[in-house]
Amino acid sequence: MVSKATKKAEEKLAKKREFNATILILAICLTCFGVLMVYSSSSLMALRDHGDSLYYLKRQATYAALGIGVMLVTMHINYNVWRKLAIPLLILSTVLLAAVFVPGLGSTAGGAARWIRFPGFSFQPSEAAKIALIFYLAHSATKKEDRIKDFKYGYIPYMCVLIVWLGLMLAQRDLGGAAIMAVVTAMMLLIAGTRWRFLLLSLVAIVPAGVATVMAQEYRMRRIMAFLDPWADPLGSGFQIIQSWMGFGLGGLTGAGLGEGEQKRFYLPEAHTDFIFSVIGEELGFITVVLLICMYLCIVVIGLRVSMRAKDGFGRLSAFGISLLLGMQAFANMAVVMGIVPNKGLVLPFLSYGGSSLLCTLFSMGVLMNISSYVERKGVR
Repeated sequence: MVSKATKKAEEKLAKKREFNATILILAICLTCFGVLMVYSSSSLMALRDHGDSLYYLKRQATYAALGIGVMLVTMHINYNVWRKLAIPLLILSTVLLAAVFVPGLGSTAGGAARWIRFPGFSFQPSEAAKIALIFYLAHSATKKEDRIKDFKYGYIPYMCVLIVWLGLMLAQRDLGGAAIMAVVTAMMLLIAGTRWRFLLLSLVAIVPAGVATVMAQEYRMRRIMAFLDPWADPLGSGFQIIQSWMGFGLGGLTGAGLGEGEQKRFYLPEAHTDFIFSVIGEELGFITVVLLICMYLCIVVIGLRVSMRAKDGFGRLSAFGISLLLGMQAFANMAVVMGIVPNKGLVLPFLSYGGSSLLCTLFSMGVLMNISSYVERKGVR
């Protein structure tokens, strides 16, 4: 039995628990910077479409304030709570992913059905579902630690869940999100101990299916062709990436100045969402672009170090999944905007306009910080 003195000592230690301050500072800085850049990139469009140049600024600032509040609360909630809720959250997320197809409830934008509309705002279930899947994988893989190398117990159940989710996300025309979650799932299972040859088997099956999925949709083929040769159709499929390149080129080393960018003046589509990184490059230049990349990289590296020092399997895998998800989404968006990979319709975490992404990203940072408070302080900061 635990003595009263021991309990008091543990409570005293809990009160003195330290969170990783670097993650907190970087998350808040990126969020506030994102609000500023959303305003800079969207004011003209907001004035044209809504008669109020502050329309997107006010909404993003509200999301940011709410998201930071969620992060500050979540960082004080013991991360094992999410382990207890892993299965219910997985079921709820699956229901919400399917709910976007319900007439009158689901909402379509840009040809993609990814949102559930409520009075005054829309919610994108796939953003929350990514975190729920990470919790489920971390919980289940830790629970099956002694059987994780078994094909029947350590591979088949996860592939069944993944196939269902990938099907729902592909039906929403979210190929980029589906690809990222497939990679995150594979990497988490590999770290958990699933045999690599099982995952290789999945790769052999998924790659041809992915190619067939791309070839089956004309708009996806147009994206591939625009990626390979945007100048073949500079006013059509290649227009967006060409304008993005022009933004980076005009920005040079130090940028044209905050608010002085030209590409956001109805030249660059999705300037405040998917392609906000190009606006940053034009207005604040190469130095700021490199600084932002370093900030993302810093969060990911710290998250991975927290993962290595976590006190249990659930904490280790959750921190790994959250860090990998953030890093992959940031890299994918930047790579698209720079023309390194085809357009996938992914937002830039912290910076792009959108409440669902921002709230879920800040929530995940709160969880990551809570995990960091249970590890050895040496070498984590």
